Amino acid sequence: MDPIADMLIKLKNANRAEHETVSVPFSQIKLAILECLVGEGYIKSVTKKTEKTHPTLEAELAYRDGSPRISDVSRISKPSRRMYMGAKDIRPIKNGFGLIVLSTPKGIMSGTKAKKELVGGEVLFKMW
Repeated sequence: MDPIADMLIKLKNANRAEHETVSVPFSQIKLAILECLVGEGYIKSVTKKTEKTHPTLEAELAYRDGSPRISDVSRISKPSRRMYMGAKDIRPIKNGFGLIVLSTPKGIMSGTKAKKELVGGEVLFKMW
């Protein structure tokens, strides 16, 4: 029902199972989210592939000293209940060891980047 939540859970489970890559169905918002995660170091790279007639995104997972980079994910804004946050309300997650991802008027970005650019938006999820 929620394709973003499905993608996040696939990333978390594949990272815990120590897989090299994970494949998810393609969409523009998923691509933007994965590119944001690449910029923050949670994923090594993301590529768009076409298998038969269905485009997919293949993400190469990142590890730190053999341990998974993604330990948990929490979906904040859901299709049934949207949550918004202003630039002044953005706080560090897990004392700076986590990440919050927002959908802003300037695109999908992490909480630290959104705070620097003084934009708020819909809080998609937090990850640590």
